[in-house]
Amino acid sequence: MKRRHFIGASATALATGALVAPALAQSQPEVKWRLTSSFPRSLDTIYGTAQTFARYVSEATDGRFQIQTFPAGELVPGLQALDAVSTGSVECAQTATYFYTGKDPALAFGTGVPFGFNSRQQHSWWFFGGGEQIINGVLAKYNVTSMPMGNSGCQMGGFFRKELTGVGDLKGLKFRIGGIGGQVLAKLGVVPQQIVPGDVYAALERGTIDAAEFVGPYDDEKLGLVKVAKYYYYPGWWEGGAMMHLVINDKQWDALPKHYQAIVRNAAEAANNWMLAKYDSVNPPALRRLVQQGVELRPFPASIMEAGHKAAFELYNEIAAVNPAFKQALDSMNAIRADQLVWWQIAEYAYDTFNIRNRGKS
Repeated sequence: MKRRHFIGASATALATGALVAPALAQSQPEVKWRLTSSFPRSLDTIYGTAQTFARYVSEATDGRFQIQTFPAGELVPGLQALDAVSTGSVECAQTATYFYTGKDPALAFGTGVPFGFNSRQQHSWWFFGGGEQIINGVLAKYNVTSMPMGNSGCQMGGFFRKELTGVGDLKGLKFRIGGIGGQVLAKLGVVPQQIVPGDVYAALERGTIDAAEFVGPYDDEKLGLVKVAKYYYYPGWWEGGAMMHLVINDKQWDALPKHYQAIVRNAAEAANNWMLAKYDSVNPPALRRLVQQGVELRPFPASIMEAGHKAAFELYNEIAAVNPAFKQALDSMNAIRADQLVWWQIAEYAYDTFNIRNRGKS
């Protein structure tokens, strides 16, 4: 009797397994994507975020969804990543939307604008302040959708060959900086220069440029600029919290099963947190090493900060007058930032300021 029961139960289990296996295969299809990055492999934290994202997706799908990552230049040049995704040449890209302000200035807000949000405020604006709808509304014209995948935190102001004492020192200054930050500084007399990272050291050494900004201490140290420029200024007020993005071709995104879409979203968010945590870990010791190598750490003079702030919002209002999407993003940022800064002053700012004053007492 027991034997007949065992055989019957086994047959039922085998039949059930035969039904479940095809169903699982259908719900877990094999997908292979390529991701092109706007960043070189040498930027191991930024590019490493793309690799981390791909690993998370693979782990969550038992290897059935594979995303192969390529640094800038291997498939397409770094600043053509969005175009490659738009045309379907690759399925997705790791990039920053402010690289594409030539397509629409509103895309600057996706990454961050001078005197805009810090990293946490930027993240909040994206999910709860209309940022996602505004930026993806613009990107829809290019057949792509995007989501956050990394943030550098507040960046440094860069290396300068000469000391800055006031706004007058900016007149005619040849500064390696691009994007909307370069447009703001141009209003103060700076001559913005677009130079790829690999050529910055030689340009600064020869005097072709007078100053250069890149990211933060960890990445800046790799360029070796401390050997040819003495002054290291902070903060990088044009990048208070630069958000990176995963940009995906619309057709490829729509073709994914819903649970794969959920995995992608959660993997991108996890990679976003990984990148910011990594920078918070590696920047402090890198800054100490730069100081030990002889760099003179200086805050931007208050007069430059004030002039930069005034020039930034003058520029924003000029663009907003002719670009509805830019105006929508600007109005959204201004309204939300007004509330956030009050809360920040009460909470994080007060708490962090106290700890900074007392850091030697513990």
